[in-house]
Amino acid sequence: MAFFSLLRRLYLTIYNWAVFFGWAQVLYFAVSTLKESGHQQVYRAVEKPLQLAQTAAVLEIFHGLVGLVRSPITATLPQIGSRLYVTWGILWSFPEVQTHVLVSSLVISWSITEIIRYSFFGVKEMLGFAPSWLLWLRYSTFMLLYPTGISSEVGLIYVALPYIKESAKYCFRMPNKWNFSFDYFYAALLVLAFYVPGSPHMYQYMLGQRKRALSKSKRE
Repeated sequence: MAFFSLLRRLYLTIYNWAVFFGWAQVLYFAVSTLKESGHQQVYRAVEKPLQLAQTAAVLEIFHGLVGLVRSPITATLPQIGSRLYVTWGILWSFPEVQTHVLVSSLVISWSITEIIRYSFFGVKEMLGFAPSWLLWLRYSTFMLLYPTGISSEVGLIYVALPYIKESAKYCFRMPNKWNFSFDYFYAALLVLAFYVPGSPHMYQYMLGQRKRALSKSKRE
């Protein structure tokens, strides 16, 4: 068991620091491009590292399923799913929204959040503990960054709606041999509808996490 525990810690340490560096690259490219060229060029600068770093988060679902981490799938899956949807289903699929100013607020909010989160877990897996200042950042910065990130996600989906409707991309029309139809425009509206109850619920969940984590650190 000691060997498998060591192997688990080694794997999670490498995973967390690898994704940390991916998000650090996203933040660097976003801020430097924003400063030098304006928000219209931000997506082009961050596209590849953003896609890699965000898609790597799929492994966290696997981590929860096999018991490598204690994070509940019910909390992990919606957050990762919504981010993947925005990354691939909106930004990559509809270039018309890539120059919008909300792309900048989105990637900066995401990257700062993930730099803190992955460094926290990277240090914790590597050393067995995390310093109190990093613990505080991990469980406090979301109070600002979650609203800015979620608002940017919702805003970009909304901005993309006319292009989704006009292009009919990913739509499956009848008649066909499967007698089935799918309209990506209405799917996008459904996703937006999920944000209404989902976002406050997730925010409350994170507030509860913060209270438990900071209370535990004070007792220790």
